[in-house]
Amino acid sequence: MRELFRELGFEITDKQLNQFETYFELLVEWNEKINLTAITEKKEVYVKHFLDSLYAIKAIDFSNQKICDIGSGAGFPGIPLKIMYPELDLTIVDALNKRIKFLDLLCDALDIESNNVHARAEDYIKDNRESFDVVFARAVARLNILSELCIPFVKVKGHFIALKGSNKEEIKDGEKAISTLGGEIKEIITYALPNDLGERYIVKVEKVQKTKHKYPRVFGKIKKMPL
Repeated sequence: MRELFRELGFEITDKQLNQFETYFELLVEWNEKINLTAITEKKEVYVKHFLDSLYAIKAIDFSNQKICDIGSGAGFPGIPLKIMYPELDLTIVDALNKRIKFLDLLCDALDIESNNVHARAEDYIKDNRESFDVVFARAVARLNILSELCIPFVKVKGHFIALKGSNKEEIKDGEKAISTLGGEIKEIITYALPNDLGERYIVKVEKVQKTKHKYPRVFGKIKKMPL
C-alpha cells in the first residue's frame, strides 16, 4: 500500500502505515454493526477513502490551522489528514451518535486527538460561528446545501473545501449559495484516482465577508428551499 501513497507524493512512515491498516480493520469491523461505507474491499478503501481524503492537500496548506470536518461519517477526510498531519487542530461534527462513538474508539486505537462532536451543523453553529480556519466536507450533500451547512463556520479569509464526485453541474447550482453566504470560488481542482477508480474534483472557496446571522437555516428548510 505504500506505493499508493507515493503516487500522491507522500513518503509514509511505518507508524502512519500501521495507523491506516488499523483504520481499515476497524472500519470493516464496525461496518457490520452500523452503516459506515458501501466500500469494504481493501484497495478500494485505501484509494476511494484514504487517498481521496488526502487529495485535499492539493487545495490548501492547512498545517497548523484550526479545521472542522462537517458530516464526516466514518472520518473522511478528517482522520486521514490527521494521521498525515498530527499537529492539526481537528474537530469532527456528525449528526449520528453511533458514528461519533466509532470515531472516538478509532482515535483511541490510532492514538490521535480529535474533538468528535455529536450535533447537527445548524445547532453546533450557535457557539462556533466563524471560528475555523478551514472547513472540509466530502460528498455529504449537493454543493448549494453543503455550502450553507459549512461556510458559516469559516473565519473571514478562511476557506471552505468541498471534496466532490464527478458531477460538476453542482458547481453552477452552488455559486449563488456560496456568494450569499459570503464566499467566493477561488479554484476548481480536478483529479483522477489511481487504478482507474474514478474522477473527482475539489471546490476551494474563500470566505470574503461575514455570513448573515440567519444562516444556516434548519436543515429541513435548507433541503426544501436551497439557496
